[in-house]
This record gives sequence, structure tokens and C-alpha cells, in this order.
Amino acid sequence: MRRLALLAAAALVLGCAPFVWQLAATGDQRHTAASVPDRPVAIVLGAGVRSDGLPTYLLAQRLDLAVELYEAGRVRAVLVTGDNGVEHYNETDTMRDYLVAAGVPADRVVGDHAGFSTWESCVRANEVFGVEEATVLTQEFHLPRAVRLCEAAGIDTVGVGAASMSERGVATVYGWAREVPAAVAALGTAVFRPDPTFLGDYETGVDDALALADEETP
Repeated sequence: MRRLALLAAAALVLGCAPFVWQLAATGDQRHTAASVPDRPVAIVLGAGVRSDGLPTYLLAQRLDLAVELYEAGRVRAVLVTGDNGVEHYNETDTMRDYLVAAGVPADRVVGDHAGFSTWESCVRANEVFGVEEATVLTQEFHLPRAVRLCEAAGIDTVGVGAASMSERGVATVYGWAREVPAAVAALGTAVFRPDPTFLGDYETGVDDALALADEETP
């Protein structure tokens, strides 16, 4: 029994090690909206659309951060990336519509319809949309993994995470718990760098949005 207990403890430590390392390795890259360094692009990761076509609470939090950073001049364009894998489910257009309704100019919002996972969103941001520096926006529990994977995809990344415990306590606790095994998978992804489901040709949407922003800069 003692040997089994020791083996179980060792397995627990090894299983948690990637998660702990991920937290430590991204500590200097995780910020509040008030302290985050300027970056040309905000990457907003998808988090679900309700049956009425509106963003889920967690997704709306991420989008509100994008609005805040854009209005503060900390980002000049926003890349919204999500799942549009089936005809009647479109995270990306929902995210774009939300931002535009909140006052972000439509020509500063670029959509990636094939961001089926955190890794795919990051690697497509770099390889398809040419993003080299970005602020990634998600929840606090997801932020360390999102920053780490975007860095692995070749993006100089900082991030801001929305606090969700007060309004979505169960989902937040589940989110933190889920990050422990997800960190193990993320480590493998960062090492082996699998190709995304869809890659495709280079798209100039982010370049165009940044060029328009530069034209308006005094």
C-alpha cells in the first residue's frame, strides 16, 4: 500500500508538472488590461455562441477586453478566431458583430473561421495572417496555456485574462481543473507543432487593418 501511495503521489506530481511550469514560464507575459504592453494585434479566442446567436458570457468577457484595449490605444487591430466548422454555427461572425456594435471599426476587425483550438488559432494567426506580435485575450484560467501556445507558434505574445469566478464559479473551477491535463497536451503540441486542420493561402486582413490604423496615426 505504501508503494502504491508513493507511485500515486509521483504520478500526481508528474501530471501537474507541465501545468506548474506553464504558470511559471508565462508569469511575466500575463497582465491586466491596465498594465499590458502595447501590441499591434489582439487575438480573441472563441468560447462559444448561445442558441440565440449571442456570445456566451465567457466569450463576451474576452471581447470586452478587446474593446477596452482598442479604445485605450494598446492594440490597433483585432483578430477574432473561432469555430465555423458547420453551417449554422459561426463564432467568428458573432465576435465581429459584437465588437463593431461596441464601437470598434469594422475595418479593424479580422476574422479567422478555422480557429478550431487554441493551437490552431495561434499557428494560423502567425502563418496565415502574419501576426508576429500580439496580445491574446481569454479567461485567467486559460491564459497561461494560450500564451505558451502562441509563443510556440512564433508570436511574441503577452496576454490578458478575464476574471470569471464571481459570475461563473462552477465553469471557472472546471476550467482551472481542465488546464492540468491540457497543459500536458500543450507541451506535446509545442514540441511537435502539428499542422492545423486548415492552413491555406496567406490572408492580408491583418496587414490591411494595421495599414489603415497607421494612416490615421498623427
